[in-house]
This record gives sequence, C-alpha cells and structure tokens, in this order.
Amino acid sequence: MHDLRSAISIVPQSPDLFEGTLRENIDPVGTYQDADIWVALGQVHLKAFVESLPGGLDAPVKEGGSSLSSGQRQLLCFARALLRKTKILVLDEATSAVDLDTDKAIQEIIRGPEFANVTMLTIAHRLNTIIDSDRILVLDAGQVIEFDTPQALLSQKTSKFYSLASEAGLAA
Repeated sequence: MHDLRSAISIVPQSPDLFEGTLRENIDPVGTYQDADIWVALGQVHLKAFVESLPGGLDAPVKEGGSSLSSGQRQLLCFARALLRKTKILVLDEATSAVDLDTDKAIQEIIRGPEFANVTMLTIAHRLNTIIDSDRILVLDAGQVIEFDTPQALLSQKTSKFYSLASEAGLAA
C-alpha cells in the first residue's frame, strides 16, 4: 500500500486542505526544500499570491482551506502533485468546482511539460477536459460502453461519445 501511495497523486473534485500552514498543505510530510515548493507554486501560478501573504509559505490555512478561494485550493492540490513528481496522476473531476479562468490555468498545467511523462487518469464530465486524451472510456450506468481514441469515437456518428461531443459543440 505504501508503494502504491507513493507512486500516485490524486487531485480530487473538492480539494483536500487542512488547518495548518500553506507549506504543510503542499508538503504534508516535510520532504521538500522551500526552493522546490516555490517552483511548484510558480508552475501553478500561485507564487505571487503566496509571496503577498504575511508569512508566505507559513501563512495559515483555516480548516478545509476556507481562507482560500476554491480555485486557489485546487491549484494548491496541483502544486502538491507537481512537487511529488509521481508517474501516475488521477484527476477526479478536478476542474468541476472552479471558474473558467482557473479551469484554463489547470488545462495549461496538465498539458504542459511538467506532466509530459505522467500517466493521467481523468474522470470528467466536461469533454473539453478529456478531448485530447490518448484514450477515452465512456461509462453508462456503471458499464463500459465505449473505449477508443477520441478521433475514432468522434468518427462514429452513432457513438455515445460523438453524441456527447455534439451536445457540447465539440463535434463537427
């Protein structure tokens, strides 16, 4: 179980933050140097924000992260994942509760060089989040109904994925 947990990072739908400092929320076990934490914060576009806080990395975080916006909490979870440099990243509706600007920033992060060699398992309802994935798995009532490349699924006008993409304005 320890090996599995150390090889995977999860960015959940509702960000997991706890009462403590920003540093403790980004690096809960105190493994990384400040310089590494600042790099991760820069990669998620939060460096300037954290620098502006009294205490910087040692600024307090209230229970559940209520002292931060939803987008900031989600970006901190991405900073935690970037810092750990795991080879598997699970995104469980990671952009569902954020505004469009934060969603755009998150899309840039996961498509950027920091995650270039990372296997991502993305659970999403927003198709633009997954449209450029290597493979798409479509579930209906807990059953696998389609699994293929986005291009192959979009080329099948009778596929469920094509139907969903058409409704979202993503299919021609």
